[in-house]
Amino acid sequence: MPTFALIADLRLAVDGYTLVPLSAEITPEMTRRCTLVRLSGGDALGLGEDVVYQPEDHDAFEAAGPVHDLGGSWTLAEFCDRIEALDLFPVPPQSEVSRLYRVWAFESAALDLALRQNGLTLHAALSREPQPMRYVASTRLGEPPSLEPVSKRLALDAGLRFKLDATSSWTPELIDELVTTGSVDSIDFKGFYRGTGVDQLADPVLYRRVAEAFPNAWLEDPDLSVPEAAEALSAERARITWDAPIHSIADIEALPFAPRMVNLKPSRIGSLRRLCEMYDYCTERGIGAYGGGQTELSVGRGQAQYLAALFHADAPNDLAPSAYNQVDPPAGLPSSPLTVDFSEPGFRWPGE
Repeated sequence: MPTFALIADLRLAVDGYTLVPLSAEITPEMTRRCTLVRLSGGDALGLGEDVVYQPEDHDAFEAAGPVHDLGGSWTLAEFCDRIEALDLFPVPPQSEVSRLYRVWAFESAALDLALRQNGLTLHAALSREPQPMRYVASTRLGEPPSLEPVSKRLALDAGLRFKLDATSSWTPELIDELVTTGSVDSIDFKGFYRGTGVDQLADPVLYRRVAEAFPNAWLEDPDLSVPEAAEALSAERARITWDAPIHSIADIEALPFAPRMVNLKPSRIGSLRRLCEMYDYCTERGIGAYGGGQTELSVGRGQAQYLAALFHADAPNDLAPSAYNQVDPPAGLPSSPLTVDFSEPGFRWPGE
């Protein structure tokens, strides 16, 4: 049976929703804004997190308040159809992908509410057993880049694995230092970002250096539209993965070659139905999957971790505990893989 069909007919009764502003200083230069969507029905509450990156979009969303009438009795499929038919932005978003992020906030809250009202855990509803979830910690190395962000985290957990954003400022000496740590699982080339603080143009020299230095690492999001860059990685197709361009099955099929691995990031896909279809599609075709986060501040990170524990627990999931995003992560963070007791009904990481 298709994955979405297992939950599509779950019933939920909705009274309304409220919005809660979230804010946290990630670095001295970056304050992260998110909005918590609280979907209420009787004594139950479903939570989802809007991870739109532009503060102006959160300002407008929160100022407008709960303007949509979502009250009533629905199946989960009906509610998701209703959400996807609405314009959830009181003013046009700064970036079109933000529409998917907001859809996910409402649909993940609806899934949480439906499961709670029916007394079900997500894994019971899907007839899947959660497995210990392996994670990597994602970080940048600063400008000028240094080993310090990696060393600081390894001092907290010597077994920690990393997904690192490579930049053209990486020197051969820094790459050698990273190799010596033996801790790098994935390299992100950020080849699809434009007009952001993490843009990295195609760099054949960087691509070649990284591919040679880390022969077992996954290589995420290279820009292969530049012939010299494509040539630099021509022998590495088996370990090239994709993240930023993946929103749908059509996006997977539009890739320059059939992938071995893709990042199925729930908030980037947006629709719960489409996410389930993508899980099924990848399983049927033997395409590996891993999960990723969006610098969430609340339940969004745990929901992505929960899905990873169900669908791709042993992959290099870019879903380390959120505290690893801090400039100075605290000691005592749980090591990979994460193992918890998923006995509480709903769609949340236990304890949230």
